[in-house]
Amino acid sequence: MNFGVVIFPGSNCDKDIISSIERITHQKVVELWHKDTDLKSCDVIFLPGGFSFGDYLRSGAIAKFSPIMEKVIDFGKNGGYIIGICNGFQILTESGLLPGALLHNTNNKFICKNVLLKITNEETLITNSYQQSVIKIPIAHGEGRFFADEETIDDLFKNKQVIFQYCDSQGEIVSSANPNGSISNIAGICNKERNIFGMMPHPERAADQLLKNTDGVGLFKSILNYIQ
Repeated sequence: MNFGVVIFPGSNCDKDIISSIERITHQKVVELWHKDTDLKSCDVIFLPGGFSFGDYLRSGAIAKFSPIMEKVIDFGKNGGYIIGICNGFQILTESGLLPGALLHNTNNKFICKNVLLKITNEETLITNSYQQSVIKIPIAHGEGRFFADEETIDDLFKNKQVIFQYCDSQGEIVSSANPNGSISNIAGICNKERNIFGMMPHPERAADQLLKNTDGVGLFKSILNYIQ
């Protein structure tokens, strides 16, 4: 199995994701530069976190025009597996591969801390290996507030496309656990076909015992389990 990690000018989590994939799945990782026009036979594509093109205009608004994204969009529309983390999630919404938008945090500040997430769909590409329903994963973003119109939000919940929600230690979805003002505490979603995923928290930063947190390991194991 080949994993592809797209690298944009300003990406800063690509090496973390590559390291996590290699250590946890023992699969091949291919680095895809934003000017590439070939996905090099990758089976799963990651769009990593960072500040693509300096986050000018809106986060992800310029990255969506990179040559590689034309291929990524076609790949996703044809059933290919794509996971966007933080800035990668923003790029997916800007590209129209996922609904909604990521807006400035309600406090207008960059937030970097551990948060608790409730896994609200345990049968997906990125969640199927988890035994627990609440996990601790760090966030690091200034524009992480998920927003969509009421009809879209209703559809996301109806179709079980909401994958992660910010919660308290008991798994309760409460406003005090919402770090950025996201509607309905939404932290991660997928498309209706369940092959494209976006999330604001960083599982690759919680995937090593040296970091005293391995709750992100399950995401990478889930991908391997699901596809194999």
